[in-house]
Amino acid sequence: MSTVTSPVGAPRTLPGPTLDLDYPRSLGVFEQYADAQAAVDFLSDEEFPVEHVLIVGTDLKQVERVTGRLTTGRVAIGGALSGIWLGLFVGLVFALFAGPRDALVTVIGSILFGAVFGLVWGLIGYALTRGRRDFTSVSQVVATRYEVLTEHKHAERARELLDSRPGATTLT
Repeated sequence: MSTVTSPVGAPRTLPGPTLDLDYPRSLGVFEQYADAQAAVDFLSDEEFPVEHVLIVGTDLKQVERVTGRLTTGRVAIGGALSGIWLGLFVGLVFALFAGPRDALVTVIGSILFGAVFGLVWGLIGYALTRGRRDFTSVSQVVATRYEVLTEHKHAERARELLDSRPGATTLT
């Protein structure tokens, strides 16, 4: 259990693992997450108490991958498809309360209304950007380095184990 302070200052106890260590010590810094993960996996294989280990990503950067050009047609299709899904959901909920003869009409009507609503809403949003962002992309925050930490009382044994593994490489 871990104790944290709530916004009003009263401590409360949280169940489960926490993201803090008592007097953490660095075991190494790795350029690739897979290397940091392999180091912790090695410690686990050697029956080291890995519940006292953290992998911390440092030197964060945001990476954005441009996936395509955004056009009025793509926006219209995307908006209509989103509206169809929303209309289908709403139609199915309403169909639960409609009579047996009206259920299908309710679902189809909701899908059509959703498609039109999504199309119009998407086009309005796109028009408001005034061409400032005419592309689609995905982005994520990634670390450039990964530091493996452990509590001070386990640091010496962990370093000895990591030094004994074949081909051990760290930046520090």
